[in-house]
Amino acid sequence: MSHAIQPLIGITCGLIHNTDGVPVFQLAQAYTRAVQKAGGLPLVIPLDMDETGVSSLLTRLDGIILSGGGDIDPHYFNGISHPNVYGISPERDALEISLVNQVLGMDKPLLAICRGIQVLNVALGGDLYTHIQDQVEHSLKHDWFPKFPRDKLAHTVSIKCESKLDQIVNADEIKVNSLHHQGISRVGEGLIPTAFAPDGLVEGLEVAGASFAIGVQWHPECLPDDPRSQSLFKAFIEACL
Repeated sequence: MSHAIQPLIGITCGLIHNTDGVPVFQLAQAYTRAVQKAGGLPLVIPLDMDETGVSSLLTRLDGIILSGGGDIDPHYFNGISHPNVYGISPERDALEISLVNQVLGMDKPLLAICRGIQVLNVALGGDLYTHIQDQVEHSLKHDWFPKFPRDKLAHTVSIKCESKLDQIVNADEIKVNSLHHQGISRVGEGLIPTAFAPDGLVEGLEVAGASFAIGVQWHPECLPDDPRSQSLFKAFIEACL
């Protein structure tokens, strides 16, 4: 792919407080590296933008990535409370759910990763397991963090034949990393499940009728040497041209 034209890609981020108590926007470098490697220009979307600002920014962006991070507030999906729920950010929840609805309304390319696929599902009326291990019978271990390498290939996912994801990775099954303790339960309206873990958990979604709106539960940005994971970023960037 020629890099003469580089689409501008907005990436959502998290919010932390550093050791001095100063609020800091946070995004793993792997996201920006993956976007640049695929031929895009990354731009971090700050969480303190109002809806008007987000709308204005979206007119300038060619595509959007919903990045991974902490949990979504269970009140957005009538979730069962659990002591392992962590990292809730009201600012991030509000911005990303609004972002999903605006992006899909504009039919801009959207790639939703880990927390991102969960935001996509919740924004379209779906539900989540707040802690897979306690709510899915015979579930695999999905929370291979924080004491494990982020590129650890934890399990396989089977990919639905003739889905967009299938066309992109060109495989019925791939090995993926797994860094989540929550997951998709009831699928949101207009979403098509496209990838499944061996325990049946939905690990891939696409939006019916969208030009490119795909969510994956794993972290392809942390697998820079895996051609199938990188093909997802390449296909996303090509859709943004």
